[in-house]
Amino acid sequence: MSTAQVLGAHTGDPPRLRRTLTYYDLLIYGLAYVSPVAPLQTLGFVWKASNGLIVLAYILGAVCMYFTAKSYAMMTQTVTSAGSVYGFARHSLGPFAGFVAGWMVLLDYLLIPAYIYVLMAVAMADLLPQVDRAVWIVLLCSVTLGINWFGVTVTSRVNLLSVGIQLFLIVALLALALRALHAGLGNGGLTLRPVYSGDLIHAGAIFSATSICVMSFLGFDAVSTLGEEVKGDDKRVMGRAIVSVLVLSAALFALVAWVLGNLMPGIVIKDAAAAIYELVGWAIGAWAAVILAWAMAIVVGFTNALPMQVGVARVLFAMGRDRQLPAALAKLHPKYGTPYVGMLLATALSLTVAIAMRFKMDELVSLVNFGALSAFLLLHASVIAVFWVRGRSGRWVVHLAVPLVGIVIVLAVMSGMSPLAMSLGIFWLIAGLGYGLILRKRMQTQLAL
Repeated sequence: MSTAQVLGAHTGDPPRLRRTLTYYDLLIYGLAYVSPVAPLQTLGFVWKASNGLIVLAYILGAVCMYFTAKSYAMMTQTVTSAGSVYGFARHSLGPFAGFVAGWMVLLDYLLIPAYIYVLMAVAMADLLPQVDRAVWIVLLCSVTLGINWFGVTVTSRVNLLSVGIQLFLIVALLALALRALHAGLGNGGLTLRPVYSGDLIHAGAIFSATSICVMSFLGFDAVSTLGEEVKGDDKRVMGRAIVSVLVLSAALFALVAWVLGNLMPGIVIKDAAAAIYELVGWAIGAWAAVILAWAMAIVVGFTNALPMQVGVARVLFAMGRDRQLPAALAKLHPKYGTPYVGMLLATALSLTVAIAMRFKMDELVSLVNFGALSAFLLLHASVIAVFWVRGRSGRWVVHLAVPLVGIVIVLAVMSGMSPLAMSLGIFWLIAGLGYGLILRKRMQTQLAL
């Protein structure tokens, strides 16, 4: 029986997760969640939406997320329990706001694994078109669940290997892309056209592209789900890891977008979901496209969903422990100390969504963003409530201006989402509000008795 469960069983305390993680574990977890190869996955969608200003879109996406990262860093010093923005909003704005924040971030954390499953299926479809995408999705789900079952320490080791392989893959790809540019393909060299060009700029297009790029950075926020599992008493460790993940990812993504953005002119993309394979096949060779597809399917597909499954299981665990969701979700595995019920439920839901939307990856991207950005709004409101209103800190730049700018940016990015994503996202929000009100009334009744 785990330490966490022993404490819960004999003292009446709620179950607690084991403290085994260091700053570097958090950093690797965040980078594995974000994924160094993330720009390759959405290359076609961002290129089309931005009118070719792909680097500008990623830079704006990073700027948008910086304000959110700062808010996360501040809140992790106040609330160190599992649950991420759910715990922050619950502590700062009350149980109902906390439930809404958790409900919305679940839309993000449940759908990101589904997106990765679909991404892998797309890669494998180029290699083995006779096998249905659903088969690959089921296989990936089984592998990720099996690895995460044995605890976050095992997952951390796999994450480290995954990040290393992905960085090697990026370096090799960029070297070959630079060679193709030198040979005269695309713009024939590294120009600033993917960064800014007056004839390409359009505010609506940039906001739409930025809303897609935001998803590539999602993962720095998921680091906060591990707040209950960090070693030591230094509350700044979590915040440092969150900001570091965002900064490192932004630098890498801008570099990748700059090189590939200069190579894109001259090719007509047929399938936005498979744009990177079409580009590599045209600029480098069919052999390179095949190798990249296998690498994305095996390395990325079978490892990137690992940290995502960990994050959503922690949110479900925290909400179950607080009776915001069924209490069974707070159960920990007797040997490995993992929230195994939450993992099983998250896997089942992500699997169902992935199979249902395996041919609608662009809409899946927007739905993920809606959940994340909605939760970010409550995160920024939590910072204002805790530090500016309740704490009367007087630090108006950090505790008022930063979260307010974050709110404005989030709303601007949301304005660029597709109508379908907005409709489905609002439906999810309304369903959550209804369930939350029923839950609140039930708790009030129990207290009255």
